[in-house]
Amino acid sequence: MPADATPLASLLKGFSIEVTPRTLAQAGDLRALLPAGTTVFIAHIAGTPMAQMVQAAGALRAQGFEPQPHIPARLLRDRAELADWLARYRDAAGVRRALLLAGGVAAPAGCFADSMQLVETGLFDAMDFAGLSFAGHPEGSPDIAPEALEAALRWKQALAQRTAAQVELVTQFAFEAAPILSWAEQIAAAGIDLPLRVGLAGPAKLQTLLRYGLSCGVGASLKVLQRRAGDLGRLLRPITPDAVAADLAQALGRIAALHLFPLGGIAAAAEWARAARS
Repeated sequence: MPADATPLASLLKGFSIEVTPRTLAQAGDLRALLPAGTTVFIAHIAGTPMAQMVQAAGALRAQGFEPQPHIPARLLRDRAELADWLARYRDAAGVRRALLLAGGVAAPAGCFADSMQLVETGLFDAMDFAGLSFAGHPEGSPDIAPEALEAALRWKQALAQRTAAQVELVTQFAFEAAPILSWAEQIAAAGIDLPLRVGLAGPAKLQTLLRYGLSCGVGASLKVLQRRAGDLGRLLRPITPDAVAADLAQALGRIAALHLFPLGGIAAAAEWARAARS
């Protein structure tokens, strides 16, 4: 670490950020907001036309960023459709990184129910993907039993030993660092040493954070925000992730990087990251 770099600045050095095709279109050119080469995840929400996802990836590549689309297993019909998606991303934007996840729908549209089944098609290795990210769940998941989460982590650890791609875990955002740090210690003790990219909610008003926290299944850390709901002043001004980020920065080494969810807008999240780095 350079002598003048703080732990938080070092943790933010390789941060990533998440967009949707719609929020990207509203934000326009991101070159004035984000460092060149920033990895930008593209969330694939059910109902989003594939053409819009590919267009977003192409726009990000043209601006000098690294597009990393979500690949939701339960939105895909079969292996042929997955191959088509990956080929379109590759041809339009040179995509070689993806976040693989089950997806936010209860019933699969086809033969895939989880991210592991996507990998077992062999398509990501065949298309020379350099990075495969998977969801991490520091506060558990309302849809997945704890023993299934543990088994999935062991499977992903084994995958890292048999693929040329870099495998990492990307977590949902939380509103305090303690559950994340405790989880990081627990999985390390179980032999899981995959790089951790920890989610952080960008600056946003309290009502916005509460709404997203409830809809995304954030666990016990949501109570930190709920206790603030009676403070009228906090309802009127954006809440920043300064405290959570500072606590996470003390675990530099166990945590590889931060991933920003721009719940209050891409510009606000990017400006917070710029200020925190400096």
